[in-house]
Amino acid sequence: MRAQTAVKKTAEKAVGSSRGGKNTKIHALVDGLGNPLAFLLSSGNDHDSVHAIPSLKKLEIAGSNILGDKAYGAKIIRDYISSQNATYTIPPRENCPKPWHVDLHTYKERHLVECFFQKLKWFRRICTRYDKTDLSFLAFVYVASIAILLK
Repeated sequence: MRAQTAVKKTAEKAVGSSRGGKNTKIHALVDGLGNPLAFLLSSGNDHDSVHAIPSLKKLEIAGSNILGDKAYGAKIIRDYISSQNATYTIPPRENCPKPWHVDLHTYKERHLVECFFQKLKWFRRICTRYDKTDLSFLAFVYVASIAILLK
């Protein structure tokens, strides 16, 4: 007889279909040195901007400059950042009716989050998502982040 603590197959998981098959997105916030600050999991078919505000709510961002790519240029995200007494460096999309000024010199520092994700990909268990539950997968993301920080 199986234990009742096993995860049900119908449980809601952060796994969704995308072009490459089923996957999970890891939303990460990093500091100015590329060190991880916070994580959030979502299914692969969710748009990135949907999870921006919940990710930012995990941190105190007052006085910070938030860097993001064009996917995070929605007005609601920019308004949230401004309401928290922070600034943003997010370029507008090409079809934006009222584009705003972006300091491209500052925007070049956004590569730090991409470098962090490249280091995270060194861990095969994260790339292939061996873990069945979101909790154990996110726990190993934290373990891998600690290993990256200690290196």
